[in-house]
Amino acid sequence: MAKRTLRTLIGATLLAAAGLGQAQEVRTVAITQIVEHPALDAVYQGVKDELAEQGYTEGENLTVMHESAQGNSAIASQIARKFVGESPDVIVAIATPSAQTVAAAARNIPVIFSAVTDPVGAKLVSSLEAPGANISGVSDMLPIKKHLDMLQRVMPDAKRIGTVYNPGEANAVSLVNLLEEQLAARDMKLVKAAATKTSEVLGASRSLVGEVDAIYLTTDNTVISAAEAVISVGERAGIPVFAADTATVGRGAVAALGFDYYNHGRQTGAMVARVLSGTNPGDMPVETMDTLDLFVNPAAAKRMGITLSEDLIEDAKEVVKSDK
Repeated sequence: MAKRTLRTLIGATLLAAAGLGQAQEVRTVAITQIVEHPALDAVYQGVKDELAEQGYTEGENLTVMHESAQGNSAIASQIARKFVGESPDVIVAIATPSAQTVAAAARNIPVIFSAVTDPVGAKLVSSLEAPGANISGVSDMLPIKKHLDMLQRVMPDAKRIGTVYNPGEANAVSLVNLLEEQLAARDMKLVKAAATKTSEVLGASRSLVGEVDAIYLTTDNTVISAAEAVISVGERAGIPVFAADTATVGRGAVAALGFDYYNHGRQTGAMVARVLSGTNPGDMPVETMDTLDLFVNPAAAKRMGITLSEDLIEDAKEVVKSDK
């Protein structure tokens, strides 16, 4: 009887120890983003908060590695190779350039991307429904049609719309092509200005003065990182600046109809948690976001020579008060 009791105690102790070891298993998530700006920073925070809500606590059972490429594709490649060498459980790549470098380097490590506009066009996945390989994520493909509806609601007589974009960024090219098609269908014209790095955004914006009725900014990371340069040109020249990213309204754009990038990050974090639980990314369809929020900045509109209607302001989720 005593021997049986002893064996029972030993067995229970071993089971408890095994359970404790399993509970304390530390998972590693490596997060790389192409540049730091409000939208992408919100994605990063959302990923971490969602993982915490699902039981992954930094310093306890989760290690998070995070690096920004500071807008440099060569640095993004270095970060990708470094992370692959660390063999994390999952690599999270925020924005298209970072996702492309990680996809090229991480053949055997699960990858979840976020804030990627056109995953198929960027050659990250075979299709949205069946990504294949080791990668999936959340796309932020923009509803260009709804954005133009909003712009025309503010400026019904606008005919020439300018945009600044980086022709070397895959998501930017996809959006500009879509924008050009949508404008042509409305008998409107797109005037493009190229900027391959943030230092060129101001000059590109100035080239639009006298050529356009309004400026529309997509989620091009190069341009959004220097959005203040575009906005300053808009204010001086009286050209209203609209954006696809709601955070840019707080920086001085007139209005934006966009996603909440923090929620975008939460959605990404939920996919990461599924991978940590054993799901293969290649079997997870690419997800998108459907909810759009209208942000307006009446003071910015006034500085750029227009007045926002009361009904538009009433429809806004957030009215940014910006008095420079």
